Amino acid sequence: MDTNNLLNHLVTAVFVIDSELRPHYANAAAEQLLGVGANKLVEQRLPELYQSMGVEIQLLIDSVNANQGITINTASLITLDGVHHIIDITLIPMESEDNLSLLELRQVDQQHRIHQQLNLDAQQQAAQFLVRNLAHEIKNPLGGLRGAAQLLSRELAEPELKEFTDLIIEQADRLRNLVDKLLGPQRPTQHTEHNIHQVVEKVLKLTELALPEKVKLARDYDPSIPDMSMDADQLQQAVLNIVQNAAQALEVEGGEILIRSRTQHQVTIGTQRYKLVLALSILDNGPGIPAELLDTLFYPMVTGREEGSGLGLSIAHNIARLHGGRIDCVSAPGHTEFTIILPLQ
Repeated sequence: MDTNNLLNHLVTAVFVIDSELRPHYANAAAEQLLGVGANKLVEQRLPELYQSMGVEIQLLIDSVNANQGITINTASLITLDGVHHIIDITLIPMESEDNLSLLELRQVDQQHRIHQQLNLDAQQQAAQFLVRNLAHEIKNPLGGLRGAAQLLSRELAEPELKEFTDLIIEQADRLRNLVDKLLGPQRPTQHTEHNIHQVVEKVLKLTELALPEKVKLARDYDPSIPDMSMDADQLQQAVLNIVQNAAQALEVEGGEILIRSRTQHQVTIGTQRYKLVLALSILDNGPGIPAELLDTLFYPMVTGREEGSGLGLSIAHNIARLHGGRIDCVSAPGHTEFTIILPLQ
């Protein structure tokens, strides 16, 4: 049996590396994962074949030299072409070879996303149940408070005193609007056929009006994407929330926001697999999202900005869910990417 042929049929990326992390062998899955040809793979050290990987280089070197194995689960990998992956890393010493180890990089992007989405959906449903009950308890006395302020205002003769009742009414309206935003859309609405690029263009026109001079917009559309069934107003709101977040992240140092549309095949959303989906990505080259916020990014009231409400991404996620889709996020300094995944008929 041809061992090389057998290894090339594996879906796991397999390398044989030495103590300088120079590959002596790489299978076909390794070429595909890193986007680098076999000849180049064995000519360079491993750290030169990707942008970043969620493991310290010295740890790998020490493990090879000490003839010890290591396993690291759900580490991030950014390839030279900027693609983000979640991988499991396994290093196994080769007993028959001095200072050589077998390095396996197994992609777990899909499993990680499915687990993340199911967990996020469960947390969102629990949060929305809590918010709905809280909203009911808030809106009833709030309506009474506003009504009482209106009645009191009619009885007051001095204009300067009416300023206080006007303030009460204004703040009551503000709280009611906040509660309404917290609730967000709760059920699917009537969907009609629209072109996703027309929806995005409306968002960009709105954004350009208040865009800082140092922030640029770029487009990378796939014109072959067909019209799809959607609530155009809701999707416009979802895209606007994400684009505005990107603009705010870039307002100090400046940068670029790129809107990219593509199709993807055989994608799992939740527990259902779709033959064809739309992948609408909003990318920026800003400072990135703090690591401690990534797992709770779509929860209501979670924000990394002091002046932020923490509702924009929660509402966007809920809108994507009502369209049968999801939102993925990967972020590192210099690269933040939100991708709205929606089924195409």
